[in-house]
Amino acid sequence: MKYLDQLNRELQLNKSPKRIVSLVPSQTELIVDLGLEKELVGVTKFCVHPSSLRKNKTIVGGTKQVDIEKIIALQPDIILCNKEENTKEMIDKLKSIAPIHISDIYTVEDCLELIKTYGQIFNKFNEASRLVNVIKTEKEAFHSQRSTSNKMKVAYFIWKNPFMVAASNTFIHSMLNEANLFNVFEDEERYPEIQLDHPKIKEADCIFLSSEPYPFKEKDIDEFKKQFPSKKIMIVDGEMFSWYGSRICKSYRYFKSYFLA
Repeated sequence: MKYLDQLNRELQLNKSPKRIVSLVPSQTELIVDLGLEKELVGVTKFCVHPSSLRKNKTIVGGTKQVDIEKIIALQPDIILCNKEENTKEMIDKLKSIAPIHISDIYTVEDCLELIKTYGQIFNKFNEASRLVNVIKTEKEAFHSQRSTSNKMKVAYFIWKNPFMVAASNTFIHSMLNEANLFNVFEDEERYPEIQLDHPKIKEADCIFLSSEPYPFKEKDIDEFKKQFPSKKIMIVDGEMFSWYGSRICKSYRYFKSYFLA
């Protein structure tokens, strides 16, 4: 069977893959939620959901560097990657081992497309359809209650030393919009490095310090408070804004608890 990934690369698979290596944490969680935990043989050290995975599966490295020999030894039928989270150099090295599916996620619709594709590739049509319907239901329920005006303006920090924020053309930006929030850095692209005197921060009602990829802590709030004493500053769960796949079901519930206007 021939499939296209989200970069329009063609995959040729003779049968439904039975040995899966996933190099993307959110996609690993999705694979498990599609009922494929038994077929999952290799994961990264960042694949923390469910928590038992790193004890029961072979850890092949991180999202940027992997142990090629470990992956070869696992004899995978397919390797799951992502354009943003995995490097091109790493993916090029993996091409000779097994077919590679590369996701490219910017919106919830991209996520739903990925889930449907996995349903086809892994012969999990019913499970994928159920999950898509759950996400759509959660999305519609949240959108029906949120206000379309008076959006809170936010600056979403993802990194420290140097400080970096999430701007447009990112999944985080899309999820901020889903949460009924306005990203003050929407006129910039991707993940710009900034100084704390950047004029856009002054426009924000609230400063979000994400729990990942940089693990901002309560002590960081104190640092920002010194610079911005009048602004609301809070730690937010980065998984709810940056993990796609089955995690989105929980994202809308999180948004409802914290940001519903």
